[in-house]
Amino acid sequence: MAGFQEEIKFEVLRRLHQTPEVSQRTLARELGISLGSINFCFQALVEKGWIKMQNFNQNEDKLRYAYLLTPAGVTEKSKLTTEFLKRKVAEYEDLQQEIQSLKAEMDSVKAAPR
Repeated sequence: MAGFQEEIKFEVLRRLHQTPEVSQRTLARELGISLGSINFCFQALVEKGWIKMQNFNQNEDKLRYAYLLTPAGVTEKSKLTTEFLKRKVAEYEDLQQEIQSLKAEMDSVKAAPR
């Protein structure tokens, strides 16, 4: 579960860095998690000082927020990016080995006399 939470934090920080005005609802939908979970994540990130919220007017009727990464948030995003990349490279290498093993298995089946 901790890996899942780290990946969510990474994705949230990554997307906020790219699009500060994205809504929590949109992020929840894109990440496939509940709005309550994304709200909890945002609260934790604000408490840690990794993001700050800034009001801006979307139109006259509604207020929206922009979520800005703080310097500490940028640093944490860099750390999480490094860890995410290490995990993905390891997964990729494992998949390459599995593919090679399956290819060898298929080749031996094809070469076997019938």
